[in-house]
Amino acid sequence: MKTNSSNLLIVCLHNLQLIIRSTYGTCLVLDGILQCSTRDEFSYQEMISFLPLNSHKSPKNVLIVGGGDGGVAREVAKHPLVEEVHQVEIDERVIELSKKYFPSMACGFQSPKLKLTIGDGFAYMKEHENEFDVIITDSSDPVGPAQSLFQESYYKLLKNALRPDGIVCSQGGSYWLNCKHVKNTLQSCKKHFSTVAYAHTNVPSYPCGHIGFVIGCLEPHRDLKSPIKEFSSTELENMKLKYYTSNVHSAAFALPRWVEASFY
Repeated sequence: MKTNSSNLLIVCLHNLQLIIRSTYGTCLVLDGILQCSTRDEFSYQEMISFLPLNSHKSPKNVLIVGGGDGGVAREVAKHPLVEEVHQVEIDERVIELSKKYFPSMACGFQSPKLKLTIGDGFAYMKEHENEFDVIITDSSDPVGPAQSLFQESYYKLLKNALRPDGIVCSQGGSYWLNCKHVKNTLQSCKKHFSTVAYAHTNVPSYPCGHIGFVIGCLEPHRDLKSPIKEFSSTELENMKLKYYTSNVHSAAFALPRWVEASFY
């Protein structure tokens, strides 16, 4: 435990840290990299969830790989067409910390739609082929064991676990931090998915304030930029969405000229 005028370190457990900051509220840090903060987590959680969900005509059965803070589960469970949410998280410590210090995110674990499994996502998907409409990978950055979640073999595994019209969405990194890495991840996805795109959002607490998503669809020629499901203002209000709208969905795929030239 240590404190200073701007930060209060609450928990330091191996590679996990929990910090209260006057600027960003309560923050979860893994391997020295900030994963989420209570100030702006909704931007990331809503976008990684609703971009793929609203690009699918009937996302009834959804798998979340990772997402131990509960934020993605919270958002996915809100979708009116989603009937089952399966989540596999390898690190139970993250879940317990979230329940204690991030109740606004961990409330996702309370959904009656959710079935939580503590275990390895690779092994889980090998045992559940051709089952899911949408798979969302909420991972840390490609450091250490998480590197495998950005490689071609992982996208092949995702493909096998999907139904024929399935969609995947993974944390894809920022082109400001490592454009080459994002391009390589897109190429890995393209080897197994007919339609692939990169979308992005603003998360001020994240390094450089920007993060992206790699989205893959098994259906060829799918226009991922145009949501199939569009929420009304009343639906957005009832679901308590703060960031995502249909207009934001489409705008998320707009890229700076130099990035688009690099990726496509």
